[in-house]
Amino acid sequence: MFNAYFPISNSMLTWTMFQLRVEAQFSAAHFLSSYKGKCENLHGHNYKVRLWVKGRKLDEGGMLIDFSLLKKTLKEVLSALDHTNLNDNEYFHNNPSAERIAVYIYDEILKKLPSLNSEDTAIKAIDVFESKDSMARYTGEA
Repeated sequence: MFNAYFPISNSMLTWTMFQLRVEAQFSAAHFLSSYKGKCENLHGHNYKVRLWVKGRKLDEGGMLIDFSLLKKTLKEVLSALDHTNLNDNEYFHNNPSAERIAVYIYDEILKKLPSLNSEDTAIKAIDVFESKDSMARYTGEA
């Protein structure tokens, strides 16, 4: 494997970090049973999801990871949520908030692509947009 470490400053020993982003959409209904307000009623969203990946090593072709693999995997994960009532999914404990959806997507992507949980390449973040103005981000960091 080609190691593409590009020093920015040898004296500071800092290294470039590559970041990739793919995005996909899904539509789903939900309600928040622990919320008092409009969102406790059944309603829907056209969600936009961004998957961010970071890493330092490029392969021989000069890529961190193939965009098409990331897009395919993200779409597979989202297909299980698309056009469903998210409250029917036990993972969300009857409160499918944007935050819990982000964690779910993170976990499911790691199941399909365990290589995204290494020192070389990792998921940087999952962004879940309920609207153009409202987004939750999960980074998997403590």
